[in-house]
Amino acid sequence: MSESCLMLHVERLPEGGYLATSEAIQGLVAQGRTVAETLEIARDVARRLLESQQLRR
Repeated sequence: MSESCLMLHVERLPEGGYLATSEAIQGLVAQGRTVAETLEIARDVARRLLESQQLRR
């Protein structure tokens, strides 16, 4: 599987931690304690969502 760039919106949550979403992949929502952890989770969620879309075709 190849890797691609994906634009993410990352925001700091008032209760602590970070939230990442993407307009490019519907349903991509990732939350982590640090920015690095949030990005790692977002990467995994994006991969799973894209794999799921390919299986439906």
